[in-house]
Amino acid sequence: MLSLIICTYMRPAAIATLLAALGTQRVVPDEVLIVDGSTDSATEAVVAAYQADTPMIGLRYERVPAKQRGLTRQRNYGIARACGEIIAFLDDDTVPEPAYFAEIVACFDRHPEALGVGAYITDELAWRQVGPSYRARAHEFAYGGWVCREDYRWRIRNRLGLGSALAPGWMPPSGHGRSVGRIPPDGADHRVEFMMGGVAAWRRSVFQIHRFSPYFAGYGLYEDLDFCVRVARDGPLWLCTRARVAHYHAADGRPNRFHYGVMVVRNGWFVWRRRWPRPAPLDRARWWAVEIVMGIYRLGAAVRQAPRRAALSEEFGRLWGGLSVLVSPPRESEASHGH
Repeated sequence: MLSLIICTYMRPAAIATLLAALGTQRVVPDEVLIVDGSTDSATEAVVAAYQADTPMIGLRYERVPAKQRGLTRQRNYGIARACGEIIAFLDDDTVPEPAYFAEIVACFDRHPEALGVGAYITDELAWRQVGPSYRARAHEFAYGGWVCREDYRWRIRNRLGLGSALAPGWMPPSGHGRSVGRIPPDGADHRVEFMMGGVAAWRRSVFQIHRFSPYFAGYGLYEDLDFCVRVARDGPLWLCTRARVAHYHAADGRPNRFHYGVMVVRNGWFVWRRRWPRPAPLDRARWWAVEIVMGIYRLGAAVRQAPRRAALSEEFGRLWGGLSVLVSPPRESEASHGH
């Protein structure tokens, strides 16, 4: 049995689009649980209208109480109510291709030892295949016979010797690993240590041990990274590039830019230290060096970016987040219920 949990907050239009996409799936989840933290009834009305027009077997709507709002709490709320042997998550602003769930299930079948399977987000990068003798230029990133444009931030890190030699989806001892978005669309399965939580599926047995940590209250941010690195200690995770999904990053329901900037640094530090509790002095220095260098880069970019005020607000949030980590770093006890 396959269960799908969709956590949402104040995004009725996105939910309508996602429900329509679920109706095109070759393999439809046996149950679809929409866990809504909204403060109004707009999303509930969208779900009710969809059911009245195109009934979906197994579709359930749950409006959570105020104390259960927030991405990690809503995910845990859904987990406690889901019945499937495979429990999948989709962000409310995603649109899966018709073969999405068929490919997720097939990947679990190919890797019976897998505890989790992640999907491939299609709207990230422009890739092209290259020959085995191809040598990537400074502005390019090459991986597995494919090449794409290298991000400016990584170009700076590489120039300063602060890059990582690990494959995408693995966190080095100094933190700041490459995202799974740097895995090319090659049709293969890739072993990873972390993946995007909003486009991932898990065996039910995982949730007998692990839950999403309450440390990541509200919007979340890196809560999936934290969950993955903990689960990966118990067994392998795979990224299936044949399970394809678009992610549209809806603006509704997001925190203000200053708060977001604070979370980027504090949550990033927290997950890094959960994965590497006792990093060597050089790795500590490298983590802070990346934060400082990227802070300088982002500040310069914020000055040129429109709207400038919002961009600067986020950058000041990152600065405040870094200072707060130095003065009062996040504590492991704050995530005691995440297992």
